Amino acid sequence: MSDQFWTKIEDGIAELVIENAPVNALDSIGWRRLSQEIDALNANADVRVIVIRAEGRGFCAGVDIKELQKHPERIPEVNAGNWETFRAIHRGLKPVIVAAHGYILGGGIGICGSADIVLCSPDATFGVPEVDRGALGAGAHLQRLFPVQKVRQMYFTGEPIDAAEAYRLGAVEKVVPREELRDAALKLAKTIAAKSAIMIRLAKEALNGIEDGDLEKKYRWEQGFTAQAYLTQESQEARDAFVGKRDADFKK
Repeated sequence: MSDQFWTKIEDGIAELVIENAPVNALDSIGWRRLSQEIDALNANADVRVIVIRAEGRGFCAGVDIKELQKHPERIPEVNAGNWETFRAIHRGLKPVIVAAHGYILGGGIGICGSADIVLCSPDATFGVPEVDRGALGAGAHLQRLFPVQKVRQMYFTGEPIDAAEAYRLGAVEKVVPREELRDAALKLAKTIAAKSAIMIRLAKEALNGIEDGDLEKKYRWEQGFTAQAYLTQESQEARDAFVGKRDADFKK
């Protein structure tokens, strides 16, 4: 149990719910604890499938920019927590279903892009506003969801795409009404949980092994550029503007 998320296990399904108002952004401690919780669920013999969803206005707004603005020395810890969380989802041998609604940003993209199956509601929007926040990251996970040129368009402009477009591009399995999203995810999880746990574990390991490239290595590469970006004045101005709710001025 954490003050930023909670978990319930029933009938072989672990339901992990992010609930951290106002925007479900997690701080450095939250990301580290989230990775530890997912690792624990993967190690729990009573868990066959993991469902990740959220309560509130949106699924996940990523990292807590305000924390990093006050404590830039925590950037390595946030990066580590992100990496460990996405690794736990992707490399853990329990299937992970994400049921996402509202905004899916930054670390939220990382969660979806690490997962095995993604469902969303019609109000879902997928975006990576990192370049407007003076950071980088989640491109590797975005590219696991969308075609490469769509990823670049989203990354360079910071513009999100909606649920209908995400479905058209094959990023999500199904778009269902918000009030039915949890039930749809749990129904799918029950279908998988009823199968042989050994066969499902072997299937996930096999499927991970035939993916192109190394997702975790790609993300680690991106994080190096995030660290480099944070050393620039432009990155500082981008974060100052975000926290101050104003437009960034890169002509200073």
